[in-house]
Amino acid sequence: MTDARLAYEYVVLRCVPRVDREEFVNVGVVLHCQMADFLDLAWHVDRDRLLALDPRIDVDQVCESLAFVEAVCAGHPTAGAPAAEPLTQRFGFLKAPRSTVLQPGPVHGGVTSDPARQLERLREQLVG
Repeated sequence: MTDARLAYEYVVLRCVPRVDREEFVNVGVVLHCQMADFLDLAWHVDRDRLLALDPRIDVDQVCESLAFVEAVCAGHPTAGAPAAEPLTQRFGFLKAPRSTVLQPGPVHGGVTSDPARQLERLREQLVG
């Protein structure tokens, strides 16, 4: 990638095991950079942290939900109709709340010369 400064948007995906307690663990970051034709997810699930919030949570289901988000980002046919949309519409789909357990946070933005590297930085900083 060049030294061009590219605007991007991102959302942090949060796992909320018990909505009534309003506790959550950040589990992923979706980054969209329209200028670079880039949409991707970086994620990490800390099983112990989630189980500490709710021992009944289905951690495997959380991972499957994140795999679905990955498939939407990649445009993989297994993700259905959302994956067939242009990147901007896919990001719109992913940033809209649809689940009580896996929730997107607010949209944030920034500039970078390397969206993939920025995504990894955000995952390390915000997810672990």
